[in-house]
Amino acid sequence: MKRILLTGACGFLGAHLVSKILRDTDWEIVILDRLDISGNLNRIHMLPEYESEKTRLTFVWHDLKAPINEMNAREIGQVDYIVHMAASTHVDRSIDDPLPFVMDNVVGTTNLLQFARLTQKNLKLFLNFSTDEVFGPAAPGVYHKEGDPHNPTNPYSAAKSGQEKIGYAFFKTHNLPVINTHTMNVYGFFQLGEKFIPKCISKVLKQQPMPMYATTDDKGNVTQISSRVWIYAPHVAEAVMFLLEKATPGEEYNIIGNDEYDILTLANKIAKIINKPLIPEFLGFYNARPGHDLAYRLSGKKIKDMGWTPSSDIDTALKETVEWYLAHPNWLI
Repeated sequence: MKRILLTGACGFLGAHLVSKILRDTDWEIVILDRLDISGNLNRIHMLPEYESEKTRLTFVWHDLKAPINEMNAREIGQVDYIVHMAASTHVDRSIDDPLPFVMDNVVGTTNLLQFARLTQKNLKLFLNFSTDEVFGPAAPGVYHKEGDPHNPTNPYSAAKSGQEKIGYAFFKTHNLPVINTHTMNVYGFFQLGEKFIPKCISKVLKQQPMPMYATTDDKGNVTQISSRVWIYAPHVAEAVMFLLEKATPGEEYNIIGNDEYDILTLANKIAKIINKPLIPEFLGFYNARPGHDLAYRLSGKKIKDMGWTPSSDIDTALKETVEWYLAHPNWLI
């Protein structure tokens, strides 16, 4: 039986990975989380697999801004894999208060890498979870490949870039089996209400204007709407499990979805599922959101050539997501 240490498991993406592991393997999971604004233990308790499989879960409370102490190290024990998803992630908060993002994403990652180097003698892989935003904005037709130069434009993406670089340094210096992954805009149930899709669901239900960030001309006319490539959280969990078996230490891997939509098109899809009209409110992009980028794009060729692509399209996944929030309105703002 394999054992995995999963940081940030009580967060949005972490909970989806816990569900995937409980459902499809016999692995034991060690959850390392500090249960802050993003980490919510209710996510784990709400998983359909929880009651029957909870004996495979060990919870360790720890804030990675501090080194992992001996008592927590004994609780964690020896593991086969480390998946590092714990992070500060919200761009708006990073612009207002950048230092916590450096502490969580750079210092926290360094403490975890040190723990792995000093205690995990048979570690097969350390997956360092990062973002498409480290590459900066993508011009039309540009798809950033693994290994492209980083060009972060806000404190969040700069801190994630630092997280990647310290991970690679431990691979080169200490031969720790680290990989870095980049993921596109993720959506699905369990996401905080401040994020675009649950926020849009809430605005449509309440028939309130939904902010739409775009570039505008000097007369206020919309010239370009913010666009993203979207990926469903369970598909990210699928890709992580694939990489734990197939990845090569020292490499980078882009985890991407198949679907790129501007935010107006996506919001209209949500409104159609709810069967209420969307009320868009267009805001000048760079005036309203300094430090944000109009579009990110990654090339998914590398992982596709290895044998992985998402298992369903956005229409199916988006419908599942909206219906979950309609059944769990307490997750909306």
